[in-house]
Amino acid sequence: MSEYQLSLARVEKELSLETLYTPADLNTLFVESRDVNRPGLELNGYVEHFESSRIIVIGNQEASFLATLDDDSKRKALENILPAHPPAVIFARSIQPSPIFLEMAKLHKVPLFSTEDTTSSVISALVSFLNVELAPRVTRHGVLVEVYGEGIFIVGDSGVGKSETAIELVKRGHRLIADDAVEIRRVSAKTLVGSSPANIRHFSEIRGIGIINVASLFGMGAVKPTERIDFIVNLEAWDENKSYDRMGLNRDCTEILGLKIPVLTIPVRQGRNLAVIIEVAAMNNRQKASGNDAALELMKNLGLDTDSLGVQEHMIDLDI
Repeated sequence: MSEYQLSLARVEKELSLETLYTPADLNTLFVESRDVNRPGLELNGYVEHFESSRIIVIGNQEASFLATLDDDSKRKALENILPAHPPAVIFARSIQPSPIFLEMAKLHKVPLFSTEDTTSSVISALVSFLNVELAPRVTRHGVLVEVYGEGIFIVGDSGVGKSETAIELVKRGHRLIADDAVEIRRVSAKTLVGSSPANIRHFSEIRGIGIINVASLFGMGAVKPTERIDFIVNLEAWDENKSYDRMGLNRDCTEILGLKIPVLTIPVRQGRNLAVIIEVAAMNNRQKASGNDAALELMKNLGLDTDSLGVQEHMIDLDI
């Protein structure tokens, strides 16, 4: 069960559903489960693992089965699911509920919807939407940008230059997703997606200038509502006493919502073009994802044993 709720009004709008029956305003009715149910077994009487918190989708198979039943059997089949008060029932392929189905839905106050989409399409769209809207989430301080298709979460101490770097990247044709507060959601077992809280979306603070609206200044092509987080760039003031990784054989990672995310620590000092460095980091990350690691390739060219060197991975705790 999710700790978040999503109104059926949002579901209706997102999936372009036709409302056949609702016992109340859809803004006051909610769904909490990210899973969906096709009640084939339940209609046949097997309800041991029936999850009443899930939206039910009725396709051709379920509708055809119900059509073969007489009125008493049909009521008995529907008594297996509707008295449990599922959040809603969606009929795919523009299937219309039978009078008995409509009667029992009204009796148990279960909203009914219809869509022209196929059963597979409506389930896919519904699960995708619910996974995002009901996903576990946290809000972290930083800036999220898209650079060459890579989602980069820029973090660092206040005043280190996160927002200025993001604006420079926007000027170079990349896109801003969120500045200052990044809402991060775990939408799958492998993926984090970041977005901006609605009340500060498209806004950025530049010290010495103040608040700017990035969408208004640079156009809507300079912003994006959401983006997958591929890696983190940690900006920190240059420390002369610290030894920074020069080969890229050390891989730092941190954990957000139980997922491991790569971290690049970039020291900041006068004269360094952070926007260009982050662009190179984005391209290099894509290369590594394709199996091309420049550091290991160089070691091999120099005749060194790359197997003995290996990639050193370290978990670090970022204060974000």
